[in-house]
Amino acid sequence: MIAVIQRVSEASVAIEGEVRGQIGVGFLVLLGITHEDTNEDVEWLGRKIVGMRIFGDEEGKMNLDLKTVGGNILLISQFTLHANTKKGNRPSFIDAAKPDIAIPLYQKMTAFLNGEMGSPIQCGEFGADMKVSLLNDGPVTIIIDSKNRI
Repeated sequence: MIAVIQRVSEASVAIEGEVRGQIGVGFLVLLGITHEDTNEDVEWLGRKIVGMRIFGDEEGKMNLDLKTVGGNILLISQFTLHANTKKGNRPSFIDAAKPDIAIPLYQKMTAFLNGEMGSPIQCGEFGADMKVSLLNDGPVTIIIDSKNRI
């Protein structure tokens, strides 16, 4: 499971012209799920996301986490994070989980993050053609792969 975390001042997702999720300060999280991912990956990665201390403290050092700054999460499923680009110019998505595996894990991640945050996060819609807007703060972008824990 791969997460691309972008620290944002604001972010939103629209589907067919309608805003479906919107946050102020927080994280835009793009989540890629592979067929090898499990509930353990959900929990490990979910804890890492919520615990990321990448907001500035009073000295300007990245030392504060999402809850401390009163931020929220906008979670977007993105199978293209598992693109294989080794051969040719057309990416292969064979490593991305099929919907029967990915949807339940995406839903578990949503529920896990809701629980960790203590309030509902915002989400896109799995498999939809989404238009994501963000104001990246920093910019700060962190990539975490649950398969690279050590």
